[in-house]
This record gives sequence, C-alpha cells and structure tokens, in this order.
Amino acid sequence: MKIGIVCYPTFGGSGVVATELGKALAAKGHQVHFITYSQPFRLETFTPNIFYHEVVVTDYPLFEYQPYELVLSSRLVDVVRNEKLDLLHVHYAIPHASAAYMAQQILKEEGIDIPFITTLHGTDITLVGRDESFEPVITFTINKSNAVTAVSESLKEDTFRYFHVKREIDVIPNFICPNDYGQARSNCQRQMFAPAGERIMVHVSNFRKVKRVEDVLLVFDKVRQQVPTKLILVGDGPERHNIERLCRELNTCNDIHSLGKVQNPAEILSIGDLFILPSETESFGLSALEAMASYMPVISTNTGGLPEVNINGITGFTSDVGDIEDMAKNAIHILKDETTLQQFKARAREQAMKFDIRVILPVYEELYERVTHKKLITA
Repeated sequence: MKIGIVCYPTFGGSGVVATELGKALAAKGHQVHFITYSQPFRLETFTPNIFYHEVVVTDYPLFEYQPYELVLSSRLVDVVRNEKLDLLHVHYAIPHASAAYMAQQILKEEGIDIPFITTLHGTDITLVGRDESFEPVITFTINKSNAVTAVSESLKEDTFRYFHVKREIDVIPNFICPNDYGQARSNCQRQMFAPAGERIMVHVSNFRKVKRVEDVLLVFDKVRQQVPTKLILVGDGPERHNIERLCRELNTCNDIHSLGKVQNPAEILSIGDLFILPSETESFGLSALEAMASYMPVISTNTGGLPEVNINGITGFTSDVGDIEDMAKNAIHILKDETTLQQFKARAREQAMKFDIRVILPVYEELYERVTHKKLITA
C-alpha cells in the first residue's frame, strides 16, 4: 500500500509517533511518503520504502502570515496524484485534517478518491483546539475524516466533550519499539552524571507551562534531602528561564544537568532510575512510556491518559496535579530501597511491552484496510 503521512517534524510526541509508525510500515513493505515542511528529526536519510516531500511556503509580501494550510493542501494533491497514493494519514488536527479534506475534494473533481485518517494526539484537542476560533473547522474536519483515532480513552472522551463530533473514534495508543530502549550498558555513562553513585531522576519535555517543570525541581529538592540524587533535564522551551531561576533559589543547580534538546533521548533514559512527569494535562504521556521501556518507574500526575500508561502503585505512582508532597513521598519510597527500586523497574518494563509497536501496528493496518477497502499485501 502507498501511504502518505502528514505530521509536524519537530520533537513533539505526535511527530515521533508518526515517524516511527511510518518506519515500521516501510519495514513491512509498504511505501510511505512523509509530507511536511522539513524532514522529521527521527527519519534517517536512507531508508527503503520511505520518501520525503517538502512543503515549501513562498514568502509573498501580501500575506502577514504565510498560508501553510493552503500550500500543504496543494502539495498533498500533487503527491497523491503523481505517486498514486492509496491513503493519507494525518497526525494532529491543526491544520493537517483540514488540509487533507481540501486536497480530497480537489482530487475528487479529477476522479481520484483518496481517503484520509486523522489521528488526534492531545493539545490539538485539549489546548489549541479549544480556542473558539478553531472549533468549527476542527469539528467539521473530524466529522469529515474517513476514520479518526485518538491515542487514549481520555483523549477520546475529551474530543466528544469539547467538540460536536458525530462519528466513532478508534482508540489506538502510542507505542514504543522495545529494542530501542533498555538498561544502561555501561556504568561510565552513569558516572558522568552521578559520580558518587547517586540515584538519577530524569524529566523530558518541551518546557511549556502545561508540563509544570517547576514542580519537577520542587519534588527533586525534597527527594535529594532524603536520598542522594541527581536530576537530568532533557528539552527546552519557554519555561527554561524560570527553571534556571528556581534552581538558583533552591541551591540545586550543582545537582541538575540540563542537556537541552536531544534528538533521541533513549541513551539518557537508559541510565535513569526514576522518571518524573508532573504535567497539568497529558493525553497519553509518550515520554513516560519511553522511560518505562527503559526500566524506569514513573512519578506522574493522574490527569488525562497518564493513568492508562502509568499504573499507580505498580509501575510508579500517580498524584493530583501540583501535589508536590505526595510526589516527593512516592519518589523517596521507590528510590530509598534497592529491592523496591528493582521491582518497580521490572514492572515498568513489563507494562511498556503492552505498547510494543508489533502489537499496535496490525491495528493500524486493519484500519487502513477498512478505510481503503483493500487487503494489504506486504513483503
């Protein structure tokens, strides 16, 4: 099958999932075409069955804001027409679903029938999508999609709550490739960050307010007073300045390693002992799943789809948003005893294996068959 994938090529979870899905489809013999404004950061340059089509927006002085959605629609028409695609799979509703719908209608005039699937990932529904200026378009394009998927039951419920959606939504969770994650292969890597054998806590995010990275530092400050611990921060974003200010106020800067944006955090995750994700909202929590695949238990909030991934008391603990005391208490409980830590590590990995791409990929393929009415033939 020839599949077009539209996604954001940046460090966000939706782009990661879309790229890894495309790579897995290509490995099974499907022809995958990525269509976006730059090459996805996790997409290798030379991969069999994968093609990249850049969306180029011309800087025309008439427009105060360049019309990316229209250019994307035109590019989709061009790629579908010339590459004879069977299906478009767009990740993130804004503006990919509306662009796909416009391309579909243009191609219909030429006698080309191209179905499109919209996968909802989170903030396109729970944050950006709730802006009244976007609501009519998002509602329309969700209802006009040939199929819609959400990455968690929580996100599915939110979509029905915030939008007038009149169609079924399939829940297909995010996934990991287990072979990409594992325990540290060398103590030398740990010693770089924890030279005296301290525990290592890790946080990965885009440092937006919704991630509540300040809570990470507040929890860490309490933990390190009870258990010798270092903190690794991976990512960057608008809250970076506040984090730097807070670590100086808490006098924790010497125990914190800020690594900035890391293209593939698997190596960092492999040396960690405990992952912390105190977000205000998470429709799934892909970074938590990646940590669990790396044998790391998770301290998280109990919001959105996180309880579907991080099982309270089994793979880590979940707490109310902003409950610093409870998160710190739970973190100390896991870290202070080696036997307890190893038990949580093992259960975290076991839970992560339920989201193995080898389990999830056939679900997508069945959906593709249903939408295109074609039986898939793969190598």
